[in-house]
Amino acid sequence: MAERGEPGADLATQVIRVFERQYGETPAGRWAAPGRVNLIGEHTDYNDGFVLPFALPQRTVVAATPVDEPLWTVWSEQTGERITFDGEQADKPGHVTGWGSYVAGVVWALRDAGHPVPGARLAIASDVPPGAGLSSSAALESAVLTALADLGRLGLPVEARPALAQRAENVYAGMPCGVMDQAASIRCRAGHALFLDCRSLDLEHIPFDPAAAGLAVLVIDSRAPHRHVTGEYAARRAACESAARALGVPALRDVPLDGLAAALDRLDDDVVRRRVRHVVTENQRVLETVALLRAGDVTAIGPLMTASHVSMRDDFEITVPEVDTAVAAALSAGAYGARMTGGGFGGCVLALVDADRAETVADAVTAAYVDHGFTPPVWFTAAPGAGATALS
Repeated sequence: MAERGEPGADLATQVIRVFERQYGETPAGRWAAPGRVNLIGEHTDYNDGFVLPFALPQRTVVAATPVDEPLWTVWSEQTGERITFDGEQADKPGHVTGWGSYVAGVVWALRDAGHPVPGARLAIASDVPPGAGLSSSAALESAVLTALADLGRLGLPVEARPALAQRAENVYAGMPCGVMDQAASIRCRAGHALFLDCRSLDLEHIPFDPAAAGLAVLVIDSRAPHRHVTGEYAARRAACESAARALGVPALRDVPLDGLAAALDRLDDDVVRRRVRHVVTENQRVLETVALLRAGDVTAIGPLMTASHVSMRDDFEITVPEVDTAVAAALSAGAYGARMTGGGFGGCVLALVDADRAETVADAVTAAYVDHGFTPPVWFTAAPGAGATALS
């Protein structure tokens, strides 16, 4: 049998014990935010395009209590580390590094936006696996932001929160991501995918209930290290922005599908042409997926998922052998569609399968990994969950 990764123990209870052990008191409250997978729409967010993520059952939970000075002490149960930083240190992007940069980045983004952020003691527990492309960083940022907004009674509208969390990651942590991950972690709704226009930030909750159709979304952690914080992600973004300038449009979202061929003819570099083709066709695939889900035809989105993967593999060149092997094996075992999800260069694969064949498909992927000498994957099935929230 394939190795299966389930959401862990009751984190909401665990994080109270962790907080009490570290600080010798009961926290004032607990807040949670989920990881996410992107059903379709990869590398379209920073091109002002469309995305369709949904929230996972795996989440990051923060227990916290306020203190009467601009000082933040944070314990991570995952790393077994405690960090402390003050307001002066928080106000210097890059001063706090590692996992702590996502926490300090949230404090910085809130303070920079003029919000009176309360000092706090925090403890963090999570079952969102890091490095798997499931947005563990966005889950951390979103949980911390939700906690601090409540503790400080900041009156921060929920629609303003994703951009602040994104800014924490872009400026403080140094990762040039789009807004999709933070929007999904904060604003998703159970039983729905989040159709997000990354230019206007308009969103629509699209009903997405695979189980009602006898289906399941199989999430396969390729176990290939997820490295897009390195230069590859930034290089893809720079190529897209350069192409938009060359084409005289604000972003690649403004290149219409029926004008794609003419746009490509105006570009001299074949690599840049392929990057543009991926973004333009991927935006169209998101729109077509949304139309199918609105019509209740979940099975029919499978070919669009597979076409998305082919485009990421051949035009955007962000896949690796482990994810390509997982996609091919899942399709051969009967998946309706399969694709890598996330920024690329590792991470997870989604496969749309009959619910009663999820384990069979996962076993086929595991067998293919054995044949290729890869580390066996971890898998689970995911139902769309809720975004960031305070816990009772």
